[in-house]
This record gives sequence, structure tokens and C-alpha cells, in this order.
Amino acid sequence: MSDSIPVVGPNDTHVNPAAASQQVTIGAEPRRSTVLPRLQWNGQVPTATPGSRMRFEEIGPLGRGGMGEVVLARDHDIERTVAIKRLTGQDDLGLLMRFVDEIRIVGALEHPNIVPVHDVGVDEAGRYYFVMKHLRGESLEGIINRMKAGDVAAHQRFPFHVRVQIFLGVLNAMAYAHQQGFLHRDLKPANIMIGPYGEVTVMDWGLARHVGAAPDPSGAPSSPDTGSRTGTALQTHAGAVMGTPLYMSPEQARGEIDKLDVRSDCYSLAVVFHEFLYLTNYLADVSAIPDILKAVQTRVPDVFTMKSTPHQGAVPAELGWYVLKGLEKDPAKRFQTIAEMIEGLQKTIDGRVDVKCQRTFTKRMLQEAVHRVDAHPVAIILVSGVVLSFILAGLVNSFLTFF
Repeated sequence: MSDSIPVVGPNDTHVNPAAASQQVTIGAEPRRSTVLPRLQWNGQVPTATPGSRMRFEEIGPLGRGGMGEVVLARDHDIERTVAIKRLTGQDDLGLLMRFVDEIRIVGALEHPNIVPVHDVGVDEAGRYYFVMKHLRGESLEGIINRMKAGDVAAHQRFPFHVRVQIFLGVLNAMAYAHQQGFLHRDLKPANIMIGPYGEVTVMDWGLARHVGAAPDPSGAPSSPDTGSRTGTALQTHAGAVMGTPLYMSPEQARGEIDKLDVRSDCYSLAVVFHEFLYLTNYLADVSAIPDILKAVQTRVPDVFTMKSTPHQGAVPAELGWYVLKGLEKDPAKRFQTIAEMIEGLQKTIDGRVDVKCQRTFTKRMLQEAVHRVDAHPVAIILVSGVVLSFILAGLVNSFLTFF
């Protein structure tokens, strides 16, 4: 969980009075003890005693956000470390509904690039919590900061072609989430974890919502039988600004919550990829939130600079064009789906560069030449031999003439 807290407009949520009047009673669970027996050896004979230790032993904090906190804990039943996210605002019905939605959304998204939920419960203090896989590694935010500071090891580990592969992992996770009908709405480097072996995980689904989900006009809570993951008692008004401003799409920054679709997540992903490539956010020089929300509507980053930073060379031109399409202000002009983003990125991986400028034209010509060598090796070798013989003959003739 990132320390940054998503911005929520003053009229972000409205809880129907009928729903709010329902008292949410949270009863603390009995102390959760281990279930599995403890095995001990008495000489050569094993003995088993019933589990009696507290199952989850808190080790330390991992992060805090607007809805709750995450701590590292030891699961004494399975003997592994886990991350426990618990709700801190127990009396806020709006936060509780979002917390429940996050649990059910993440629980429904079974994908290698999305953090899984292991368990849920209520602790001794009456706080709701859920148990997740403890992700080892570093957030993409931390990696970018290290690279921006000139960390040699980070630059060696993450050259451009590796960054492309990592971003492809993020796209695969979001393609699956969109296929299941969910928008993330808070995609940013802090919510992407990179493991020690290159594992990519998208996390923090606290602002996620079902695509096209419409609140119940009555505001009544959804029936337990429906299996709804949309939190119908919690209504988000049009005009509310939800998310992290630096990574919002223009329509999200305008508070057009009811109009958001997969293209909004596509825009946020393009912002993340731009920052990963260029090591700076395209709005890094804007600090006040109202100014950021305004700049999101108009600012277009310079992706065509051929200048290299002190720590890395120029970003490949084809990746600059790719990012620029993702950052189109008009949703109709940007990538329409994650599948389209994957296809465009795969083209750059395969060397199929679209001609957009002089740099991409030069690359395309060189790639065509390489392709022809692979497709017609005998003919190319013969032609190259003939051309080389003429060049050598000319050089010899010039040498003899000179003397």
C-alpha cells in the first residue's frame, strides 16, 4: 500500500439515509488460535498437541492509506509470512462498503499478476481485515526513484527492453480484470510490485468498481443472495474526483465517474509507462491539486526528445509514439482496450516499427534489411559478395592509379 492517499472530492460519496440508519455492529472474534497441531518428538516417538498459539503474529507495518493499514504478520498454521490489511475507520459505513468491495473484487480476480486473498476476519479490537500474499520485492515507484537518482544496479537490471516486458505483465493483469468487468481507477507505480525474479503484481484495488455498475436508486443494501460486488448502498456522485491526480485520465479528473470505462485505465497505464521510460511524471512540475487536475486536461509530454539523461540513453522513438497514443485526451483517439495496448507493445518487441518520424523510418529500413537477410540468406550472400567484389576492385584500381 502506498503512503499517498487518493483524492476524494467533498461530495465523493453519498450514503442513503435508510442504509446509514442501519447500525453496523462489529463484534470482536474470539482469539484466533492455530488449528493444526504442534508436532514434537519425544525420543523416537512423535507427539501432537492441539494448536493453541495465536495464528497471526504481527511483525511490523508495511503501509497506510486512506482506508486502512497493512501489516506484516506470521501465519503460525501455515508457517509463512503474510500481509494483513485492516480497516481503520470502522464507524464509517462508506469506508466499510469500499473495504468489503475490495475484498470481493480481489477475491474474484484469480490471476498470477494480481495479489490473492487468503482469508478474512475480525480481530480482537473489532477491526475487519483480510489476509493477502506477502509480496517480496519493490514497488515500481521505488524502482523509478532509484533509477532517477542514478542507481547503477537499477539501470543495469531495467534496460528499456526489460521495462517493456514488465509493463506487458501489468497489461496482462489489467486485461484479465477488464475481461471480468472491473476497472481499477487508481493505477500508479506505487500500486505495482516487482519481485526479485521479475514477478509483476498489480495491487490496491480499493477504488475498483464494476464496469457499468449502477447504484440501486433506493440506496438499499444489496441482498446477500445476489453476490453483488458493487456496494449498492454506496453511491458515487458525478463530479466527485477519485483516484491519484497525477495518474488520472482527463475524464476522471473532471469527475465524470459515470462515464469511466476501460479507456480511463488505459490512460493511467500510459502515464505509468511514460514515467517508467522517462523517469519523471509528465506533470512533475505541477504541485497544487487544482492545477494538476487542470493540467491533465491539456498537458502533452515531450516524448520526442533525443536528449539522454546522465543515467540512460534516449528512449526508443517507437515507445515514445506508443505512449503518446495512450495519452490522447480524447478517449476515442487513445487505445480502446488493453488488448490493443498489448498488440501495440508486442509489435515493438517483434521489431515491427510503424513509421512515424525519421527515427522510426530509419529503424524500419534496418529491420526490413535484417528480415530480408533471414528470409533470403543465399540470395543476400551472393548479392553482398558481388557488391563487395566491385568495391574491392575499385579500391585496388584506385591504389594502382595512385602509384
